[in-house]
Amino acid sequence: MLRTHTCGELTAKDAGKEVILCGWVARRRDHGKLIFIDIRDRYGYTQAVFIPQDAPEAYKEAQGLRSEFVIKLTGSVNRRPANTVNPKLSTGEIELLVKKLEIINPSLTPPFEIAEDLEIAEELRLKYRYLDLRRRRVLDNLLLRSRLYKLIRAFLDKENFIECETPILTKSTPEGARDYLVPSRPNPGKFFALPQSPQLFKQILMVAGIERYYQIAKCFRDEDLRADRQPEFTQLDLEMSFVTEEDILSLSERLMQAVFRDLKGIELRLPFPRITFKAAQDKYATDKPDLRKEQDCGFAFAWITDFPLFKYNKEEKRWESEHHPFTAPKEDDLGNFEKDPEKIKSRSYDLVLNGAEIGSGSVRIHNQGLQEKIFKIIGINKEEAKRRFGFLLEAFEFGAPPHAGVAFGLDRLLAILAGEESIREVITFPKTSAAYCPLTSAPSQVDEKQLKELNITIKGGKL
Repeated sequence: MLRTHTCGELTAKDAGKEVILCGWVARRRDHGKLIFIDIRDRYGYTQAVFIPQDAPEAYKEAQGLRSEFVIKLTGSVNRRPANTVNPKLSTGEIELLVKKLEIINPSLTPPFEIAEDLEIAEELRLKYRYLDLRRRRVLDNLLLRSRLYKLIRAFLDKENFIECETPILTKSTPEGARDYLVPSRPNPGKFFALPQSPQLFKQILMVAGIERYYQIAKCFRDEDLRADRQPEFTQLDLEMSFVTEEDILSLSERLMQAVFRDLKGIELRLPFPRITFKAAQDKYATDKPDLRKEQDCGFAFAWITDFPLFKYNKEEKRWESEHHPFTAPKEDDLGNFEKDPEKIKSRSYDLVLNGAEIGSGSVRIHNQGLQEKIFKIIGINKEEAKRRFGFLLEAFEFGAPPHAGVAFGLDRLLAILAGEESIREVITFPKTSAAYCPLTSAPSQVDEKQLKELNITIKGGKL
């Protein structure tokens, strides 16, 4: 290791020790006969002092230090005088008396100050995201994400879940949002799709006998963006066999309870309130009610249940699935299939937190006959069903267990936990609201040779 300690580690107990610190110059203050700098790493700050008579060479080099230089300091830990102690810092009782300075790398003047609570244009922040991430608030959001992932994995491991990865290059089965398509070079004219969710694969895993699956999954949707939308996002995907919706809801509540207890020090009251879709619309005029005032609590959960199974597309004059075509209907509504599809309720459920949907799931159809009825109502004939979903339907012919699942939007959950308005604040390298990455200038044009290899021609003949 180049260093003996981090910049957030030293305390008064370390007084007199010879130490080595590495990090970035956060601030430099020249007091004439003394030079002070604050050296920073991800762990915190330490004040360092250069005294000309004690270390003339180091003092001379320190005169050329600027913000964001990467440096290595060797020196001894000294207790600060009582009137100079900084109680805001974990290292506020000490300072480093520098004996040796090594400039590992200089830095250009940053396009914005690496400081908290500054109004910086988002485009500029994202273009220089590596500098933005040095700010404590932004870094803390990434640390929160890391802690959340660790907690989720530990919780689900105790519940006997198996973490399984599913393909990123998969078949296009568009339902709702547009797919991101990827051309296949070895198969001219054919395309992969990036997954909008691992839905079909996780159901196949239930047929495979996995019984309890989860994945922290990257998902992709080509849709118009808002503060809570990104073209690529992360969700916690769960599926369980031999369960009902009650099992999914109970597990989800206990998971959220563990998350808020460990990450926020808040004890959630279980069970969460349950509101039917109709009751939510009648009382709140939305299926995502914000119940914080009503429940008198900075975090209000509620389950929204009994969604319609179908919605009517007036433009295309046909029924569509409200959720997806593998969502099971309420058993009491099976008699409405022929006459009143609009009256059929689904065995689906959304988890709402502070007026935002953070989770959604359903009991799945595992009966072939019922699945065919669903397809018929939404206008998918047997030939089209086989073309789009044949691999799943074929798997169902080999003994599909009853199963249900749920997926949680981790970016939305993290934004709420961190007190951020936009999910971009909790994503390491987010896109702008125009689905553009200022850091890499993606999406971008590609070489004509690449297009020829993929048998793609740009309309108009020019890039």
